[in-house]
Amino acid sequence: MVDFLKDIYGAEKALELIDERFFTLPRFSDIRQFGDKLTRIKQRTGSEFKDMLKVWLTALAPLLKGHPNYLKFLKLVTDFILIAGYHSHTETTLQYLQDALHGISRNIHLFLPYRYNQSISTIPKIHSLFHYIECIKEMGSADNSDTEVSEAAHKNLIKDDYRTSNKVDYIPQML
Repeated sequence: MVDFLKDIYGAEKALELIDERFFTLPRFSDIRQFGDKLTRIKQRTGSEFKDMLKVWLTALAPLLKGHPNYLKFLKLVTDFILIAGYHSHTETTLQYLQDALHGISRNIHLFLPYRYNQSISTIPKIHSLFHYIECIKEMGSADNSDTEVSEAAHKNLIKDDYRTSNKVDYIPQML
């Protein structure tokens, strides 16, 4: 989505507009404030992503004015993520998931020009979406299947290992 906005507005202007839109969101008790440098963050945690998910339609919709297919795609992805996180599912919620997934697959071609190899098939997270409904039917809801715990453990383990290395050619020492 960011690459598409860069095409519309130019690289630097797009980043400024995205930062501005997230920065100017009204303050509410359960809505995270991102500051004015959101696009400068290289990696986001799972909880940061969830916080962005709550507001990205509101923040990005004005920037996508005149591009309804991209806005619809963003809404479908948001719907899919939120519905997939339900604590329990019915045939109705699974149908909502299927509808969102169908819309995603119909519109994912919009982003092919922004892939280095013009292919979406090499993105494991996109591929896994097509197995969610089947997995929910077989194993139950995916409401607790996030990466927050492993992210926190990974961060601490990596830092500990790096500190014990001599900081020269540290990767083999960490392994």
